[in-house]
Amino acid sequence: MQRSEEERFYMKCRAAYLSVFRSSLVNMTSKDQLCIVLQQAGRNPSQNALDKYWPPGTKKLNFDDFCEILKKERPAEPDQLMRIFKKFDVNCDGYISHEELSRILTSSGEKMSRKEVDEIFSLADVNKDGNIWLKKGEQCQTAALKKLEADAKLKRQNFGNQLDNSPQSSESQPELPTSETQPRTELETTQRKDSRLSSRPSSARSRRSSLSTAITMGAGSTKSGRLVEPKSLQDWHHTLMRGCFYLEEDGTIVSLQYRLVIPETTSVYLTIWPLNLSPIPEKPSPWMCVDTALYVVTGNETKEDSNLVCFTELRDKERFLWRGELSAGSYLLLPFTTGCRLMKRTRKTSTKTAQLVNRTQSGELELTKEFKAALSDIFEVIDLDGSGLLSLEEYNFFEQRTSGEKCDEDAWAICKENFDTKNNELTRQGFLELNLMEANDREGDPRDLWLTLEAMGYNHSLEMVEGTCPLFLNGIIFFYCEDAKATLQAVHLDSGIKMLNSAVQRSITSKAEARSLKGHENVLIYTYKGESRISSVVANKSNQKMTVHINNEQSKNCVSSRGMSVFAVEVPARTKMVCQHVMALNDQQEWTYNCVETIIPSL
Repeated sequence: MQRSEEERFYMKCRAAYLSVFRSSLVNMTSKDQLCIVLQQAGRNPSQNALDKYWPPGTKKLNFDDFCEILKKERPAEPDQLMRIFKKFDVNCDGYISHEELSRILTSSGEKMSRKEVDEIFSLADVNKDGNIWLKKGEQCQTAALKKLEADAKLKRQNFGNQLDNSPQSSESQPELPTSETQPRTELETTQRKDSRLSSRPSSARSRRSSLSTAITMGAGSTKSGRLVEPKSLQDWHHTLMRGCFYLEEDGTIVSLQYRLVIPETTSVYLTIWPLNLSPIPEKPSPWMCVDTALYVVTGNETKEDSNLVCFTELRDKERFLWRGELSAGSYLLLPFTTGCRLMKRTRKTSTKTAQLVNRTQSGELELTKEFKAALSDIFEVIDLDGSGLLSLEEYNFFEQRTSGEKCDEDAWAICKENFDTKNNELTRQGFLELNLMEANDREGDPRDLWLTLEAMGYNHSLEMVEGTCPLFLNGIIFFYCEDAKATLQAVHLDSGIKMLNSAVQRSITSKAEARSLKGHENVLIYTYKGESRISSVVANKSNQKMTVHINNEQSKNCVSSRGMSVFAVEVPARTKMVCQHVMALNDQQEWTYNCVETIIPSL
């Protein structure tokens, strides 16, 4: 069958990529790697072009990025390549040795170190014979093209970033276990407006078994009409607790877990919402649009096994709620966010570095006004019970997050002797004094202070942003009990991904109807429609691994927790997996979820 021009282009892209990497699912992690792959594709990018494609702060580019760059870079003329090659091939033997490359790169132009030359050479010497051949790029592409032609399975696996990381399945159980998934993995990319991944031949797509789901959600549906707040709620026993979502660099979302103890069966009213730290009422904190939820489970925080009791399914503006009855006992509260809005936040870039400390006229160090404001906001976040004071337990969650260590009783006693305290707890002023002491210990060197700020989600302009440093979202948990006084305590700072993922998966499968893929009755799709999100689970009841291709390209005004409109997941045998969560980009407009799930057959 004759290929289209677009298909031929992507075949060549993959061939060039596979000349350097084992798979097109592998990311480029340096500018040098990008340069080598472009050269393997017959391009000769200038330094200015490389700087444009790999701006400061870039950590990785993927195969899809490479394809876009290749479209912009014109192929190098053979004469141009020959002239460049001959400059390096000084003895005209048809290849460049390590010695020849090293002599030029360490002695002319922008001189490189021996280590830098070794790194470049190791990338270019793809067959490890100690030389760079003039024809090597073309030969590698030809070999990779032949391999792609001969091996249809490899061609599928190396088609852009369609395939997700194969997750680690849980321990074998009689029932379907839950497979661990991350909100975003290293191999996943940002959502694309184009439809490159749909450029496969329609005949190939039609051979697969597909299932299509379309759901339209109304605009501005942020008010629940099904839950009425109890009239006497102000008379109920209530407990407040704060917490954070931390978005790590690898996409993992980390949060505190909480232990709830109820002495007797009682009616409960549970709410969670983001904490607004903005002092300007008309300009709320940017994370106020982030969705939150609480999953209530029975179990121990150190064990994976748990039973889902309930979750805050209903919504009232930024609040998510649940009302019902809980029996006497101990429960774990697991905060959750889909990650849709965390992933979507625009990264701010600023070259200005804020000053953290100043010296007074007498030569003493003092914290700047901006640094004090940032520390005050951090204090609000780590003051979990909202008392205006930090207990040793609250301070240790902060220490665990920022340094990985804990403060013992002796060290805490020293803190109480040297800094402002009340009722044996650290005040806001005492927290500022503690940070000033750290600045004095380093004689004004702010590097350790910056490490603390970065761990709490600040960039070097003292802005809470998404970027290379973690992002955090503040949440308030209110727990009302009508007849009993419950206790609520933070117990663990961890992603808790297995227990939380199990709870999320069960919440979806318990409320959604299972639909099987045509021709694959053992592969079921559960699609749950909530107040503000649509979530899906893939259940593989067969005895072999299944790869499910997900296509959201026909959806409108939507964002997926995967960060992509097209991707694939590998579901191990007899396993359930949370596939994705989808939310509106703009709540004030109607949005449509249109998803096609397709089995990619194994060969």
